[in-house]
Amino acid sequence: MTVPKKIKSDKTGKIGRELDREREQEHEQDAIIASLTPVIDGIAATFGSFCEVVIHDYRRPERSVVAIAGAVTGRRVGGAMSEIGMRLLARGDEATDEVNYLTRTESGKIVKSSTMILRDSAGTVFGALCVNLDVTAVNQAHAVIGEIAGVAPLTAMPATTFGNDIDSVVDAMVDAHQLRQNKSWADLDRAERLALFRSLDERGVFAVRRAVEQVAARFGISRASAYHYLGDARAQSGTGNNANSPTNLPDGAPRP
Repeated sequence: MTVPKKIKSDKTGKIGRELDREREQEHEQDAIIASLTPVIDGIAATFGSFCEVVIHDYRRPERSVVAIAGAVTGRRVGGAMSEIGMRLLARGDEATDEVNYLTRTESGKIVKSSTMILRDSAGTVFGALCVNLDVTAVNQAHAVIGEIAGVAPLTAMPATTFGNDIDSVVDAMVDAHQLRQNKSWADLDRAERLALFRSLDERGVFAVRRAVEQVAARFGISRASAYHYLGDARAQSGTGNNANSPTNLPDGAPRP
């Protein structure tokens, strides 16, 4: 059966218009990042050597750091996003700014951070501007003054992995989850395994390329089993239609 030329032309035109819109959106997002890049040096200089300002491009989570001024977390251009960024990435366009939160680096630094979401004119989240302040010395002074004044010390802060290698961030997140459960993978029942995959998914781990294979290797299970657990976890949580759903798994991935 021959498809009428008009139908072919309409389909071709629709595809062409969609591609044009995607290119325009990408150009707009690139322009926003380019306009912010010169600004971060001024912000970092204003706060001094204890400040770091980072621009993240969420379109490339494995190397999301596209500009950086200052040196607090030890990252460089081409470095990976932290687990906080991955959590925001998982929320998609529902993500909101997170300001004035405290974390602790693996080296022991206390960091006060704010993450401001970047959106284009359509409201699509595509990146973030992050300000990180090393407040370790301030925290130590607070502890000394608090001890003299009889004030209770600050509560423990969660450790956050900042790295140039996305694999190290994913590994740290997986290890932290297992540590909280205090069980090995072999000791988890099916419900606990699904809960673990669901938690990792909600934190954006599986938005990273090859993360499923990496998680499977950490747990000592097959790639197919990992995809199966991920699919079942998403089905239970009702996220099967989201951008990161099993229907949108990487090409060649076993479907659960």
